[in-house]
Amino acid sequence: MAEDGGTADALAPVLRPVHAGNGFEEALEQILQVLRLGLVGPGERLPAERMLAERLRISRVVLREVLKVLADQGLVTSRRGRYGGTFVLPRPAAGAPGSGRAELRRRMADTDLDDVLRFREVLEVGAAGLCAQRGPADGGAERLRAALTATGDAPPAEYRRHDTLLHLTLAELSGSATLRAQYASVRARVNDLLDCVPLLVRNLEHSQRQHTALVEAVLQGDADAARETMREHCSGTAALLRGFLS
Repeated sequence: MAEDGGTADALAPVLRPVHAGNGFEEALEQILQVLRLGLVGPGERLPAERMLAERLRISRVVLREVLKVLADQGLVTSRRGRYGGTFVLPRPAAGAPGSGRAELRRRMADTDLDDVLRFREVLEVGAAGLCAQRGPADGGAERLRAALTATGDAPPAEYRRHDTLLHLTLAELSGSATLRAQYASVRARVNDLLDCVPLLVRNLEHSQRQHTALVEAVLQGDADAARETMREHCSGTAALLRGFLS
């Protein structure tokens, strides 16, 4: 995502105006969600400070404080010059020290996996049903088809990012701003765990078949099929994480 405009559009389901009293904290939380969701990948640039500040409705002074915290945590780096900006730093790759099953267990230390997965399923199934019932308006059908195509075309290393974008699009098109915000939060937690699980080609192929059936059900207005397909899809992710922990 090299262009700020395109990047900002992709971040629309996550970034929203913060409350005046907690501007710094809420802005930090939202940009952390962007990073954990993989909406801006390693080596890619965050939108310009002006655009981020306008989207979050905070001053650029506050935004720079947020970016400094992220830089201090080794999540982003700033570069000067014509092609400068704030760039996302890579996270440890699968198989690197600190990754894999041991890292997954470490990240699970303060997490109730069953609770997270249950909540994710409730939100996902609800969003799928709402999308099918109300019909994706204002170019929503085209956005869903484009997101589905992107998951199908993505190389394995990029698959989870595009998978996340597809699910975030469904959450956004549900018409519930609260559901969208809650889903972005829980999906960030799930992605944090999935980062420790190796990519399995057979699993990705199965996931893509479910994505196709899901989008078709939504576009046909079949709420029951959309909910059932999403429920099966969420069960697959849950089984993968539980299996890797066993």
